[in-house]
Amino acid sequence: MNPLPLHEAAAADVAHLFDSALPHLVIVGGTVRLGSTSERLARHCEALARSLGATTSFFRAAELELPMYAPDRPVRHPVARAFVREVQRCDGMIVSSPGYHGGISGLLKNALDYLEELRVDARPYLHGRAVGCIASAAGWQGANSTLTALRSVAHALRGWPTPLGVAVNSAQPLVDAADSLNPDVAGQLEAMVRQVLHIAGWHPMLAGPCSPATTKEKIDG
Repeated sequence: MNPLPLHEAAAADVAHLFDSALPHLVIVGGTVRLGSTSERLARHCEALARSLGATTSFFRAAELELPMYAPDRPVRHPVARAFVREVQRCDGMIVSSPGYHGGISGLLKNALDYLEELRVDARPYLHGRAVGCIASAAGWQGANSTLTALRSVAHALRGWPTPLGVAVNSAQPLVDAADSLNPDVAGQLEAMVRQVLHIAGWHPMLAGPCSPATTKEKIDG
């Protein structure tokens, strides 16, 4: 039976919308600066996902200062191996990137490049999984171009970017005097998280065989 739309379900009942285990999300975000805007947005999404019944694994950008990915070298870094394992078993992802000169940060892009290790997996790359994309930059031009770039990377990894992606202008006030997130931003993040979880509920229908990555898809193709 197909899951009901999440907006029609109480948070306490979300777990029962899925045919198997609770949905598991991998959430990645931030910069090497503790408490960056992009990390705060990712943390907000993690709290929302957990309140809606999901389990999560969170990788701060500072944890993902990995060696540059090279497809011909074995992956030995323990964090890189843990990241790939978590993505391999996840039902969806949320990625929150700062805007660096109109695109996603090199650090996060390099981490996503490690998903090349899943090219021959039963579910290659992000096959069949929703990816919620968030971009924050000091201006709308940078935020929007970064969001577009991030969605393109998700597509290239066979993921399904959610219909709603969230662009945040960090030059504008993000929190109020009580340290609460701007309600417009909070509302967009909630809608996006619900979309990720709704698509994650389809995963039993996507369990059939799928083709491995072709030469054209490979990072070195």
